[in-house]
Amino acid sequence: MKQEKFVTPMSGYLGLLVSLVLIGGGIATAILLQEVVVFIVAGIILAVVGLFLLAGLLVVNPNESSVLVLFGKYSGTVAGNGFFFINPFFTRKKISLRARNLNSDPIKVNDKLGNPIMIGIVLVWRVKETFKAAFEVDDYTHFVDIQSESAIRKLAGHYPYDVFDDLQTEISLRAGGEEVNQVLEDELAERLAMAGIEVIEARISYLAYASEIAGAMLQRQQATAIVAARQKIVEGAVGMVEMALEMLSTRRIVDLDDEKKAAMVSNLMVVLTSDKAANPVINTGTLNH
Repeated sequence: MKQEKFVTPMSGYLGLLVSLVLIGGGIATAILLQEVVVFIVAGIILAVVGLFLLAGLLVVNPNESSVLVLFGKYSGTVAGNGFFFINPFFTRKKISLRARNLNSDPIKVNDKLGNPIMIGIVLVWRVKETFKAAFEVDDYTHFVDIQSESAIRKLAGHYPYDVFDDLQTEISLRAGGEEVNQVLEDELAERLAMAGIEVIEARISYLAYASEIAGAMLQRQQATAIVAARQKIVEGAVGMVEMALEMLSTRRIVDLDDEKKAAMVSNLMVVLTSDKAANPVINTGTLNH
């Protein structure tokens, strides 16, 4: 496989000067020496050659390149910006080296658990090797679009949208952050390397459940949050009850047997874990009544 090679053609100003001299000289010869047919023909030929050489003038703007092909053979890439003169028979293909953005529309895919989700990405890329971009693929911009969609589908199939079980350590698309984006970037870089494309940045820009399951998944997320909150409340309540019993026993404020401890624990747990404020009941009798 051929590798990219850079060439620096001659100055375009020199080529323009030669072309103008040939055109001017040919016209002058044909006019001044019109009595002789040979000079007329020579003048016309010089003018035609000069006009033909004008086709060899090439302008390369900053962050652009021009791939040169001579009768089907790759001859090099002009990467420096400026005004140049090249062989008029060269076929040239201009390729921009500027960074480009791809903001993909969200597509429906299935995550690792089989849930339908909508996901879109933002990709920043540019052409790094003009030979591969020009000849290894048919249309490198279309190639980027198709491979980006393939990378999205592969990424979604490797991770779940969300992790509902706190005990799991698996990375999810929603919470993976930079690690998921790095996996996406590496996948795209590998896929686009054959087209000479450099991936500057890739990240998830849109992520949501598909409309048909969005409501059910929202309820599941809410239920998971409620269970997690209740777990924390119970853990705190148990600690507070344990501390209360220990302090009552240490300070000998009151002696409680097992039955009274059980009743006290039950009352404290109800008060501490209840959704509503407790209504106090005043006992004017003894502890036994």
